[in-house]
Amino acid sequence: MTELTKEDKEIPSCKYEYLDHTADVQLHAWGETLEEAFEQCVEAMFGYMTEIDKVEILEKHDIEAMGEDIQSLLFHLLDEFLFLFSAEPFFIARKVKITSFDRENFKISATGFGEMFNLEKHPQGTEVKAITYSNMQVHDTVNMHEVFVIIDI
Repeated sequence: MTELTKEDKEIPSCKYEYLDHTADVQLHAWGETLEEAFEQCVEAMFGYMTEIDKVEILEKHDIEAMGEDIQSLLFHLLDEFLFLFSAEPFFIARKVKITSFDRENFKISATGFGEMFNLEKHPQGTEVKAITYSNMQVHDTVNMHEVFVIIDI
């Protein structure tokens, strides 16, 4: 297991919110860059699944995702992290850092910092069944970088 640095354990400020949506939940995340908005969106998903402040940064897991366009790239990023939670190792990230973002070829690499999900420690929130493309939006402008994603709960 790789040793975590002090920087690895720093928690970013919250830049996401939950919006009501019929039978589902819409994640709205933003940041100073599109990368930060993507990171915040993954953190928002995990925050909906448990009380995220109870998750300690004890280990990290790397993922890679590919897409055909920017929306499918966001979809696959979220889906890869959802898979890490739903199957071995049942990992829940408190913080996500994008390490590589290729906008031309729609490839992304990211690291999740957190720990194994444990019902004795982490209150179970709402189960996320799937990521959807329904009304997915990615806005990348000079003044604001934000994403909207509906998750199936």
